This record gives sequence, C-alpha cells and structure tokens, in this order.
Amino acid sequence: MTVRIQPDEDHPAGTDTAPDTADPNTPRTPNTPSTPSTPDTPAKPSTAAATGTSTDTPTPPREAPRTHRRPEPNGDHRPEPHPNHRPATPTAPHDNHPAAAGPQPRDNHPADHRPRPHESPGTGTPARSDVPVRAAGAPPAAGAPHPLRTESLRGFTPWAAAALLLALGWPLAATAAQWQGSWGGTTDRLSTAAGLIAVPFGLAAGAWQGGRERRRRMTELRAASPRTPLAQFLTAALPLACALAAAYLVVVAGALLACAPYVSAGGPVPAVFAGDALSIAACTVLGQVAGRVMPWRLTAPALAICGYVLAAGGVGSSGLTHLAPASLHLVGDGDLPVWWYPLVSALWTAGLAAAAVLARSARRRVTALLPLAAASAAAVLLVHTGDGMLRDNPLAHRQVCDDSTTPHVCVNATRPDLLPEAVRVLSGVTSRLKGVQNVPVRFEDLPRRPREDEAELPMLTPLGWWSVRGKVNDPEQYARQGAVNLVRRECEEAPSARRVQVTDGAVLRWLAPDSAGKDDRERAVASARERGDTKELATLRAEDRAYARLAALTDDERRSWLGRYFATAHACDPDANEVPSL
Repeated sequence: MTVRIQPDEDHPAGTDTAPDTADPNTPRTPNTPSTPSTPDTPAKPSTAAATGTSTDTPTPPREAPRTHRRPEPNGDHRPEPHPNHRPATPTAPHDNHPAAAGPQPRDNHPADHRPRPHESPGTGTPARSDVPVRAAGAPPAAGAPHPLRTESLRGFTPWAAAALLLALGWPLAATAAQWQGSWGGTTDRLSTAAGLIAVPFGLAAGAWQGGRERRRRMTELRAASPRTPLAQFLTAALPLACALAAAYLVVVAGALLACAPYVSAGGPVPAVFAGDALSIAACTVLGQVAGRVMPWRLTAPALAICGYVLAAGGVGSSGLTHLAPASLHLVGDGDLPVWWYPLVSALWTAGLAAAAVLARSARRRVTALLPLAAASAAAVLLVHTGDGMLRDNPLAHRQVCDDSTTPHVCVNATRPDLLPEAVRVLSGVTSRLKGVQNVPVRFEDLPRRPREDEAELPMLTPLGWWSVRGKVNDPEQYARQGAVNLVRRECEEAPSARRVQVTDGAVLRWLAPDSAGKDDRERAVASARERGDTKELATLRAEDRAYARLAALTDDERRSWLGRYFATAHACDPDANEVPSL
C-alpha cells in the first residue's frame, strides 16, 4: 500500500491537522510541545519519506522551521514564536515563578476567537489596565484634589479674601492711635469694622459667586452632577465663607498684637471676635442663596448697601438696630459685653443662613423650620434686651495711685500703664505745691464727680486726643489743665468778683507756666487795645501785677499764702473778702 506524504509546507511543525480543515466546534487537545532541535542543525528527512514506503510506526513530529532571530537588548538572539503556537501553560506577563502544578482549565473558544494577551475578552480592544476605575459613590482617588480645596485656592475665593483683608487692615492701621492701648477701644473698632465693612462685603461676595452658574450657563451641568443639590451648594459656599471669616480673624490677631504692648489691665474678649467671624460667614452664605435665587449683576451691590444701612443704624433708634450683625459698640473700657451676647448674635445670623440654605437646597425643606425657630428666638432676645447686653467693667470703678506727690496722682485701673506718664507730666505742678496746706488730697480718675478733697485728673481718653501709645501728646497743655482743676472747679456761673478772677489767673500762671499761655495773653492784650476795651486791659494788667507779687514771695510766705487761698478754692462764688489778696 502506497501512502502519499504531504509536503512540509502543508503540515506546520507541532500540529496534526491543517488549520483550515479543523472543526471549530471540536474541542482541541493542547499539543505536547516537541523538543526543538538546534536551530543551526538542518532537519533530517524521515526514512518513509526517503523510500516512499509506509511503516506501522507513527511519524515522529517534524521540527519547526528555522525562524528569524530578533536581537535582545543584551545582544542575544531568540527565535520568534510561530503564529499558531501557544504555550502549554499560560503564565502572567513578567511572572518568573513556575506555574502551579495540576490540571489547567480547558479553553473551548475557537482559535480565531480566543483573547490575545492585553485584550479585553469578547471586545477585541486593548485593555486599559493603567486607568483606575472608581465606583459610584466612592471617595476620590488619593491624587485627585478635593473640590473644597480647589474652590479655596482657585477662582474668586482667594481674591475676595485678599480684598477683605486689605479693606479691614487699611482703616485700622490709619487709626491705630485711637485704639492702641485700650482693649475696649480695640474691640469696639474691630466690631465696628466687621459690621460696616466685612458684613456688607460678605453679602456682596456671596451674591456675586452664587449667581455665577446661571451667568455662565452651567445650570444643566450642575443638575447632571451625581452630588445632591445641598452638597453642591456647600461645596461652593463654604470655601468663600470660611475664607472671609479667616481674613477677619487675621486682622483681629494683628490688632490684638499691636495693642498688647501698650495696655496692662484687663484683656480681650475672644467670644466677641468668634461671634463676629461666624456672623460674617453666615452673611456670606445668605448672599450665596440670594445670588442663586436672583442671579442678576445688581444683586451684589444692592445687598451690600442694605447691609451697610442696617449696620449703620439706618432703622432708627428702635430695637431692630440690635439685629444688625456685629453691632456691639463699646465706649472705652468702661463697659463689657455680657457673656451670652456673642453666642446669641451668632445664633441669629447663623440660624437665618441655615434656614435659607435648607429651604433652597435640601430634599426635605421642612428641616428649615428648626434653624428658623432658633434664629427667631435669638432675635426676640436681642430686641428685648437692648442696651442690657453691656455691663459695667469692675476695673473702671477702681484707681491706681502714686502717693509720693502732693496731691497724689491716681489713674483709672483700666489704664495703670499711664500712671508713670501722668506723674511725670504733672510733676511741675505737684512740686510747687509741696508743703502747701488745704490742697486737694489727690487727682482722681473715676466715672463720677470729685469729692471736696479731690481734684479731677485731666482726661487721658479718648485715645488719640490726649495720649497715644502710653504718652501724653501735649505735656504743657495737660499740666495747665491739671492746674485749672486745682484752682477753681467748673461752675455754672463764673465768680462775680473781679479780684477773685485776677487772683485765680495769677495762681494758675505760677503753677503751670507755658509758652502757649504767654502767647495767648499777648494776643488778648492786642485785641483789647484794638477794640478799645479798657476794662479788659485793666484786668490783664492787674493779673500781671498779682503774678509778679506771688513770684516775688519767699517759699515760706508763698506756701502760707497758697494755704489760705486753697481753703476757698472749692467755692464757685466765694466772698471777695475771703480770698487773700496779692
């Protein structure tokens, strides 16, 4: 029997059946890979092929044809695999570990439909294994920036915070002489700046940012987002609100640090600044709601004007003025806010803002009733309390004295750092009164009228007028005012006797001589001569003669005469015979 041997081209090495004759529905048995011969040795023909006769033994597998070698990176060559050759045991790419022992699952797919390496099964498209897939509702990847961070660092928010920082810092720095050295003055100035500048600014900034979605036609894109409307609103509103509140707190910290070196009593009230910051943030959120409801360009300036009018007391003297955010007004260090005022004031604005947000964006709008009720209760408390939100400062009813002088010099306990300066400026007056009888015991500095044995200390406040950063602005004028308070108290009617007026003028000139007083007298004499007022000229000449006699007395004679003079100095209209003459 003659058997025809098919040429090598029809039977590729390592296969039993031609690829075009294989039944695609018949499962294939993986071929056992044959041991390839050395590529450099030519394949030997079989005995049956040489003789043309058949044998009972199976034909041994033929060797794979010589293939082209591709160079490896290290210079070696490796043969390219046959197109239809598949390894016996599939292994993962770059896996140097041997395959696990045991039977492997059979692949029943046809050869032409089996997935190739790095392909998605059933699609034939390359698998993007390097792109992470995030499930719905899962947190963002570690490398992706959080939306709050993006809103805080980009866009409108940082510019708005910088603008508010400049708007608050510049007027405070320009008026530093009026609040440095007083905790009450600093608190009042910061609270006023928050109400008149920061609150209208927050309303306008929030309204401008709130209407940007409609102005930029992003309503449909925002509606298609998987986030809830409340989450979208908070993502856009919270960064701006927190940035403006933080800008205000930065200004507060700078002002307190600038005030600390010049004040030595009391302390700031942090709850007031925290309440103001929360009110600024709440007003910013309210502006966001208004901007989304009314996305017009005039909404922002209109809200700013309304906020300024409310903070400036545009509603009159009614109790509604206390509803203005950051409406605390302190006069110096004499008053302090009650402990609950910052909390109630912040609750009023924050509750109103929370109610507006929930009514606008929450799924269940009925939840807005709870913060609205809290805001209403806070508003009722603020309106009915009125000016009772301030209490007296205990330090304002005490004083600190220096008893080494005559009279003693005392300053209010809220300003003990000014005592050395007051003693220094009044030293010229007190040194001339040393050993004199019937002089006042002390210069007092209390919120009341002085007693019979006291004289009122010249004013050291408001700051910026008489004293700046612990120093008296005009020492000569301050000393002269102290001498005036010693010589004759302020009365409703001036003394009627001309001789008493002349004596008072001579004593005042001797206690506190100053160049400004001398110039004033020369101008008064010239004016009286021009007018032809002989009576005024006679009074001025008599005062000059009395001053010359007082200055010519010896120290003992002058102390004795001044003792008799100060015995009647407390009377507003003494008898001319009781006042010693010069």
